[in-house]
Amino acid sequence: MAERWDALVIGGGFYGLYLAETLAARLPRVLLVERGPELMARASYANQARVHAGYHYPRSVLTAARSRANFPRFVDEFRPAVRSDFIKLYAVARRDSKVTAAQFVAAMRRVGAATERATPNERRLFDLDLIEDVFRVTEFAFDSAELKRLMAERIRRAGAVIRLNTPAEQVEPLPGGSIHVRLADAEVHAGMVVSCGYANTNAVGAASGLPVIPLKHELTEMALVEVPEGFRNVGVTVMDGPFFSCMPFPPQGLRSLSHVRYTPHGHWYDGLPGEGHLPADEVVATADKRTAFPHMARDAARYMPALAGCEYRGSLWEVKTVLPRSEADDSRPILFRPDHGLPNYHVVLGGKIDNVYDVADELTNHLGWAAPARVAA
Repeated sequence: MAERWDALVIGGGFYGLYLAETLAARLPRVLLVERGPELMARASYANQARVHAGYHYPRSVLTAARSRANFPRFVDEFRPAVRSDFIKLYAVARRDSKVTAAQFVAAMRRVGAATERATPNERRLFDLDLIEDVFRVTEFAFDSAELKRLMAERIRRAGAVIRLNTPAEQVEPLPGGSIHVRLADAEVHAGMVVSCGYANTNAVGAASGLPVIPLKHELTEMALVEVPEGFRNVGVTVMDGPFFSCMPFPPQGLRSLSHVRYTPHGHWYDGLPGEGHLPADEVVATADKRTAFPHMARDAARYMPALAGCEYRGSLWEVKTVLPRSEADDSRPILFRPDHGLPNYHVVLGGKIDNVYDVADELTNHLGWAAPARVAA
């Protein structure tokens, strides 16, 4: 006999956990299923760990503005998981950048993100023949291990149930608007389903004969490094083109090194003409994972000579998923598809971690609910 739940959330990343808590504030029986053995072990972990404040998106006013609006809210709500003990610098390259330093400042002024010129000592970290200007900004990092601990406790308090190692396989409509969900080890009837699979956004829908949402996927490598002594209190991003970021990665006490040119190791599409659904897990499992760290470090050291002293400690491999239109302006809009292919089957694709508020607002508005009150972690 099928289990009965008011709502079922597919995906145990940060977005899935946050939305399960949102639903559990109004519904007594909420189940979250995660196909893997751990919560927040995929894209919620293997990323730059940046709490965005708008600075990364001078070419997308909407993405910058939403990040700017959500930044203080995320910091206040998840303060124990936020790392602010470093100086964050944004540098604009003289050549091959899609924005100038003046355009960067103007874009940030437009969304209310303050910038100040870096100090002479901070500027000396860079080769100023290649860098037009350097700015000190307020931008933080998050510790995904602490964030997972906080969310697991919040889910427990909210009363939602979590099942690990439980893939969702198919959905189909039931009379009256409920949804039959076939899990790997059970049959479930749910009043609604919220799919938060990120790279697996289309997996359940495609297996159920529902429309495939057009998405772009990239197999990505995030190098983890030890940085030289004089660089350990600094995070840096060089804008805005084929450049790099070096950010704190709190869960391992290391730094992430990513590069626009060398972090992607290949890409594919869902839902475009001639392109079916290719399971992301299969791509990651079978990919050739030879590191591009030497190329990342060599190019980064052109702009910041001290980075030549980075020591490689390993790489995180993951799939990055975006909407195809993001290729033009590097935007990161959220995707919310209510009633996608059948009533009460809602599909979510998040962008940045602090944009979870926009998704939660879209979902609660669609359901006709007032947003629940949140208590800072």
